[in-house]
Amino acid sequence: MAQANTYTHASDTAGEGFAGFVSALTERFRKARLYYRTYNELAELPDAMLADMGLHRSMLRRVAYQAVYED
Repeated sequence: MAQANTYTHASDTAGEGFAGFVSALTERFRKARLYYRTYNELAELPDAMLADMGLHRSMLRRVAYQAVYED
């Protein structure tokens, strides 16, 4: 019976280590700020304007999430 093992080290993979951690953390904060900014701007719109865009207030969190996190 044959067995193969693959080992990786933090220095072997691109973007790993402390610099990768900081980069990922920065990106998460950037997206979180953008999500809240998008949500707040939508929430400030009057119901009539939301209806013109085909939105209801109950949809705002999902729409903001999709705008920021889904490509």
